[in-house]
Amino acid sequence: MNYTIYDYLGLFFFYAFLGWLLETSVAAIRKKHMVNRGFLNGPLCAIYGITAVFMTRYLYELQSSPVFLFLGCMIIATAVEWLAGHALERIGHGKWWDYSNKKWNMDGYICLQYSVLWGILGLLAMKIGNRLCFTVLHSIPAGFLHITSWILFGILVVDAVGSYAVLHHITKKMPRISAMNDQIDAFTRRLSVRVYRYLERRVERAYPAVQPVPEKKEKTETGVFAEGCSFYKIVLLFIIGAFLGDITETIFCRITAGVWMSRSSLVWGPFSIVWGLAIALATWFLYNYRDRSDGFLFAFGTFLGGAYEYICSVFTEIVFGKVFWDYSDIPFNLGGRINLLYCFFWGIAAVVWLKKFYPVISRWIEKIPMKFGEIITWILIVFMVANMLVSTLALARYDERAHQKPAANAIEQTIDAHFPDARMEKIYPNAKAIN
Repeated sequence: MNYTIYDYLGLFFFYAFLGWLLETSVAAIRKKHMVNRGFLNGPLCAIYGITAVFMTRYLYELQSSPVFLFLGCMIIATAVEWLAGHALERIGHGKWWDYSNKKWNMDGYICLQYSVLWGILGLLAMKIGNRLCFTVLHSIPAGFLHITSWILFGILVVDAVGSYAVLHHITKKMPRISAMNDQIDAFTRRLSVRVYRYLERRVERAYPAVQPVPEKKEKTETGVFAEGCSFYKIVLLFIIGAFLGDITETIFCRITAGVWMSRSSLVWGPFSIVWGLAIALATWFLYNYRDRSDGFLFAFGTFLGGAYEYICSVFTEIVFGKVFWDYSDIPFNLGGRINLLYCFFWGIAAVVWLKKFYPVISRWIEKIPMKFGEIITWILIVFMVANMLVSTLALARYDERAHQKPAANAIEQTIDAHFPDARMEKIYPNAKAIN
């Protein structure tokens, strides 16, 4: 579906308001009085709007299959809820909701019964809610809709910044604005404190059961490069994972299909971005669960891996106009984008990575000298950014040439000269143009 940015903005505000209405109504029934639920001060619960946009963007192909649409909605909503819970914990230093007393919960932020509920609500939204939302949006004059959307977006940004400030208690630490004018400085401080106190009281009324999280002890300098799950380690794991993933897929194709075939995502070097991101994200998300059972990691990896591969497939098709893999001839596939067997492979990969490979590779990385490690990491970052940029331009021109579009400027002419169709077909042998 070709939705515009205004369609997505309208969709976001529509479901963010409905989510706020739902949360506030449930809380009012329980507490016998009105409370403004949500991170924001306005009548919006952003998590509902974000989830609806993701579902609409990535699950449009599942409209004809209620079962798969339900599962897709459940997975996306659960993932957003889990991420939002951890993000709010870091921002607000507390647990905003807690499902620890419910069965089949994870970190107290997600649990099976609510995941099923989100799946049902998502199914209703995709089948009924979206139709209603777009009918209303498309009946509004375009100029008025565009202006209103950006005004609401601006208010949303201001509201989010203010709410973030409250949770971080920044007004208590606000520096003097002007040493030359104490009166203005004092007025600004009083206004800031009043706004802060109002917002703080609202948050406390909305979430009286917020559980404080014990403050972590400050890390001491150990002199170890990329210790723990740090930025440098995640970057290096992304690059290592991209390389190992490409090599693994190349060997797999040789064994199963009998041919050597490029599996690279980039024009320079054997790097698979899908695998690199998978390794980096899996490490980041599952780092605190690396000591859990193999069964837990397998189940988590199977569901997240399948959802991740599906979203990657839709994303690359929308952005580049190409289908880079197609599993239509494999049993138990979903739109040719994922299949049950490979989802199990993701689960197995999660177990093998976290239990076997990650500890070894992590120790190797941490043995790199500090200064050298930082320098080489930034060099690799620059190289990979340039590689991805050039690859994106080359793929864009590859698609445009397939539609008989000539080069419009010197950059496109250079891309055509260095990355003609013959070279692109060799790098991306499975890429198929979509109609």
